[in-house]
Amino acid sequence: MNWLSTIQEHILDYAPKVLLAFLVLILGFWIIKRITALIDQQLRKQEIDDSLQGFLKSLSSIGLKILLIFSVLGMVGIETTSFIAVLGAAGLAIGLALQGSLANFAAGVLILFFKPYRTGDLVTLDGHTGVVQVIQVFNTILLTPDNRRIIIPNAVATSGSMVNISGPGIIRVDMTFGIGYNDDIDLARSVIEHVNVKCPYLLSDHKTDILVTELGDSSVNFAVRPWCKSSDYWNTYFYFQENVKKAFDREGVSIPFPQVDVHMNQKA
Repeated sequence: MNWLSTIQEHILDYAPKVLLAFLVLILGFWIIKRITALIDQQLRKQEIDDSLQGFLKSLSSIGLKILLIFSVLGMVGIETTSFIAVLGAAGLAIGLALQGSLANFAAGVLILFFKPYRTGDLVTLDGHTGVVQVIQVFNTILLTPDNRRIIIPNAVATSGSMVNISGPGIIRVDMTFGIGYNDDIDLARSVIEHVNVKCPYLLSDHKTDILVTELGDSSVNFAVRPWCKSSDYWNTYFYFQENVKKAFDREGVSIPFPQVDVHMNQKA
C-alpha cells in the first residue's frame, strides 16, 4: 500500500498547484481577450490600415498567450528553460534566413502605422513617380502615369527620401516656357495669363506666379506656377503644355529651340 500512499501524497502536493494553474489559465485568457480588445480599439481610433490592425491584434494575442502558457507550466513545476532556448534558437535561425523579408515586413509595418503616404497619394519612391495603388506588408505598388505597375520593396522605399507630392491635398505645378529674344515679354505674359484664367483645374484662392526667371542661351524663360488639387496635377500640367503652345501660335509668340551659329574664317 506504500505506492497508494505515495500517489495520494503527490496528488495532495500537486492538486493545489494544478488547480491554481488552471484558474490562472482561465483568468489569463480572459485578461488577454480584454487587452486585445483595447488594442483593437486604439488601432481603430488611430485609423490604422485594416490589414495591419488584424495583424497587430493577432500578434499581440499570440504573444501574450505564449507567455501565459509558459507561466502556467512553471507554476506546476515543469521546467521551461529548455523550451525557451529551443524557441530562441529557432527564432534566430528563421530571422537570419529571412532577414531581407523581415526588413521589408518591418518597413511595411512602419509605413502602415506612421502613414508617410497613403493609398491614392502621388509619390516619388526610389526614383519612381506614381500613384500609390496598394500598400502591402512587404511591398508598395505604384501606378505610373503610363499605366505601369512598379513594385517597390518597403525596405527600399523607406531607406531613402520619400516625396509625397499629394500629401497636403493641394500642389503647385512648376513649369517653364521660353520665348524668343525678339518677342514681347508683356505680350507673352498676357497670353499665359489668359490660358491660366481658362484652366478649369486651378484653385481660385491661390495666385499663379508668372515670372521671368532666366535669360537663357536662346530664350527668355518664364516660370509658371499654378496651384491645383493633388489629383489634378497631370491634368493641369498637360492643359498648360498644350494651350500655351496654341496661344503662342495664335499671337505670333515664338518658342525658340537651341541653335548654334558657326562662323568660318577663310584664309586669303
